[in-house]
Amino acid sequence: MEVQFTEEIRQLQLGAGDTFHGEGILAITKALLQSGVAYIGGYQGAPVSHLLDVMVQARPYVDTLGVHVEACSNEASAAAMLGASIHYPLRGAVTWKSIVGTNVAADALSNLASPGVVGGALIVVGEDYGEGASVIQERTHAYALKSTLLLLDPRPELANMVRCVEHAFALSEASNMPAIMELRIRACHVRGRFACKDNLAPRLSTRALIEEPAGFDYMRLAHPPVTFRHEKLKLEQRIPAAQAYIAQRGLNERFEGGRHADVGLVVQGGLYNALQRALQQLGLADAFGASEIPLLVLNVTYPLVPAEITGFAAGKRALLVLEEGSPEYIEKDIVQALRRRDVQSVVHGKDLLPGAGEYTVEVIARGLLAFCERWLPQLDLTPARAWLAGNEARRAGIAKELGALPARPPGFCIGCPERPVFAALKLAQQEVGPVHVAADIGCHALATFEPFSSGHSILGYGMSLASRAGVSPMMQRRSIAVMGDGGFWHNGLLTGVQAAVFNGDDAVLVIMKNGYTSATGTQDILNTPDDEAKAEAAAKAQLHQSLAHKNHTIEDTLKGMGVQWLRVVHTYEVDAMRRTLEEALTSEFAGLKVIVAEGECQLERQRRIKPWIASLLQRGERVERVRYGVDEDVCNGDHACIRLSGCPTLTIKDNPDPLKADPVATVIDGCVGCGLCGANAHAATLCPSFYRAEVIRNPRWHERLLAGLRSRLVALLQPA
Repeated sequence: MEVQFTEEIRQLQLGAGDTFHGEGILAITKALLQSGVAYIGGYQGAPVSHLLDVMVQARPYVDTLGVHVEACSNEASAAAMLGASIHYPLRGAVTWKSIVGTNVAADALSNLASPGVVGGALIVVGEDYGEGASVIQERTHAYALKSTLLLLDPRPELANMVRCVEHAFALSEASNMPAIMELRIRACHVRGRFACKDNLAPRLSTRALIEEPAGFDYMRLAHPPVTFRHEKLKLEQRIPAAQAYIAQRGLNERFEGGRHADVGLVVQGGLYNALQRALQQLGLADAFGASEIPLLVLNVTYPLVPAEITGFAAGKRALLVLEEGSPEYIEKDIVQALRRRDVQSVVHGKDLLPGAGEYTVEVIARGLLAFCERWLPQLDLTPARAWLAGNEARRAGIAKELGALPARPPGFCIGCPERPVFAALKLAQQEVGPVHVAADIGCHALATFEPFSSGHSILGYGMSLASRAGVSPMMQRRSIAVMGDGGFWHNGLLTGVQAAVFNGDDAVLVIMKNGYTSATGTQDILNTPDDEAKAEAAAKAQLHQSLAHKNHTIEDTLKGMGVQWLRVVHTYEVDAMRRTLEEALTSEFAGLKVIVAEGECQLERQRRIKPWIASLLQRGERVERVRYGVDEDVCNGDHACIRLSGCPTLTIKDNPDPLKADPVATVIDGCVGCGLCGANAHAATLCPSFYRAEVIRNPRWHERLLAGLRSRLVALLQPA
């Protein structure tokens, strides 16, 4: 039972006269339909996952509009979809996560931007930047500059975000440039409302087919020699056309200030809300957003409009540019525009604000303080300084009271089928010695934290096997690459497996086959079990039953690629996994050795069986649940089981024996009965303190009778 977006899909169907209430990313999704988009694609990933996930589930509705929706195998295939807009007046939108997704799509984007587009092309990128990010800290802005792509960074207010989507398509068509809209985490999750419009069925669509293909036009190809002409078109026609549209439609917003009109603030649209809060702390804005200092809010950050910049700077002694991230592309463009037009306003930016890191309210407030101290010395900034000092004092007080807080590294979910693989790897290395482990992006990257601390590099999604190609020939022992099934289909099959087989590399690859792209929200992939397999598993409710074994796509693909050494092992069988890893690391076979570690994603399993169990209990039927525990009289308190597992439900409690100081291990509520603790104890020959129990609800009459007899017998055997 996957996550359902029933309410979100209903919101997509709102029309004129209705009011949308919800999150920013869903407002963007609604805006696509209001703009007459003809096709939508993308690759999932926070914070924009909802856009594609909702659209995939909304296919029955969007089909009525003639909109084609496609879940792409990676970001490159998503970007290539936009090629439909090169020849035809089709509006297309694709989405993916952050700069790493843009990196994957870069080749297609370059070849799309060179000939340009006829139909509006929009790329929605989750700009996963700052403390909440899960990726490398870089900016999408560089790609807009490099390939001459429009770049929008809308002010996080739903009506404005929807307006920017609608204009992005029109701006793309007016300039023939593909557009990127970057959305920060907070913009994706900001909540609000806007007045809806009717969804527009595209003029050409799956319900209004193109009768004949476009005529051959060599100028529409990204191929020399016309690519040299494309470069001139970008500079001579496309950028000027975009700048004219931006200025005429007022895409960038100018808010005139009150008392301090001789200075100004230029801010990326996405930072507007944080800036407003910081201005309020300095007494320079009220609760309704009216600022005492003029603001130029850049909803379009590339290209800038020089006349707009100089017009805003006219009569101002100084400007402060608030640009998150590094390098300071916008600040440099503003300085260049002003100096070329002989406007001598002083421009501040990274000299008063940090060069890197997220621009939170406090960070912006400190930059504003420095700016105001220099250019508005008459202001009483004592309250703002007191506010910042109070925040620091509160943090210091909490730290003093609580002491150093323990580290809380992220970890696998309870019962995650990938945890036992790394427990087995830890045991295997005790026998064969330490090995180089090439890690990958996905849930399994959490094994880089304690207690496993396993992984020497993460080079990209599905790139683990390729990343060990340079180091493994130099190692005395074989190296291991770990890859998820999502990464396998995304990139690993070609960049890793194909290259390793072709070159005859002597390496070991472990593929986590859990049946979904789990880290991004358990989206379906090529080896996801079908509905029939899920229903059968729910009926049996067996924890160790592998759904993945009903789909042999990965194994068949590996055999078809020429992999000769292939083992399939269920992840929860720790001892079998340990022996298989040892075999792979010591085998005389010199080619690629692949271990497929089967075990369904526990989150998906729980989503499926919990409603099923609830229905059984509601009907009064018998339900059996497996629980594991620790016999505290047997536990010796060395906690080796915890160091080998890392499961959140396997923890410690005070020793009930007053003569023993060491706390004992215990299994707390939340255990899903995966059996890893017992499997680890068996595989590592630990103390026999774990027990397995079956908890039966709504037992049958003979089970009640047997339980009563057992209780009486135990009572007789116990001392008085």
